[in-house]
Amino acid sequence: MNKILIVEDERKISDLIRLNLSDAGYLCMQAYDGEQAYNIIENEVLDLVLLDVMIPKIDGFELIEYIRPKDIPVIFITAKDNVKDRVKGLKLGAEDYIVKPFEIVELLARIEVVLRRYSKLSQYLYLDDICIDTLSRKVTKNHKDINLTVKEYDLLLLFIRNKNIALFRDRIYETVWGGMYLGDSRTVDLHVQRLRKKVGLEDRIVSVYKIGYRLEVNE
Repeated sequence: MNKILIVEDERKISDLIRLNLSDAGYLCMQAYDGEQAYNIIENEVLDLVLLDVMIPKIDGFELIEYIRPKDIPVIFITAKDNVKDRVKGLKLGAEDYIVKPFEIVELLARIEVVLRRYSKLSQYLYLDDICIDTLSRKVTKNHKDINLTVKEYDLLLLFIRNKNIALFRDRIYETVWGGMYLGDSRTVDLHVQRLRKKVGLEDRIVSVYKIGYRLEVNE
C-alpha cells in the first residue's frame, strides 16, 4: 500500500484529501506545517508528498529542498496559480503542480501518473473477488477470466480507483473516451450497464441522480 504525506495547513482540505485517498486505497499521513512535515519525512518511508506552498514555519518551496535528496516525488497543491510560481515549483523538482480548487478525480489521476513514473504503483488492484492486473490488463473474478472491451476495462479501473466517489458523466467520458462530453449520456450508460453485468457489480455501481455513477465499497 502506497504511503502518502499530505502537507496542508487547512485541516478541512487536508481531511477531505485524506478521506478520498484512503477510499482509493492509499495510506495517508498528515502534517499541518513545514516543521511537522520535515520530522515525518525524516522518520517515515514515503512514496509521495502532496505539498502546499503557503504553510507555516517552513514553506513548501523551502521544504522541497529537504525532500529532493530522498528521491520522494512531490506534487504541489496550492492556491498560487501564477505562471512564475508554477515554473519555480517544477524547477525545484516537483513532479506536478495542482492549483486549488481541484477535483478529487483529477488529483487521483495525477497521483497515479506520478507513482507509475516512479514504479511505486501496485501492479494489482482488488475489489472483493475481482482482481485487475494493470500490466497485462487482465481481469479475473474468482480466478476466472472476464473478457472486457478496452473501454469496459478502463471504466472498471476508473471506478475502482475512485471508490465511493460520485463521478460525473462528463468526467467519466473525458477520462475513458478521451474526448469532450457533448451531453449524450447513452455511451456512458450503456457501457456501465454492460460492465455491471460482466463483473457482477449490479448492486455496487449505483446511479447518482443528475450526476453519474458511484462504486460503493464498505471498507
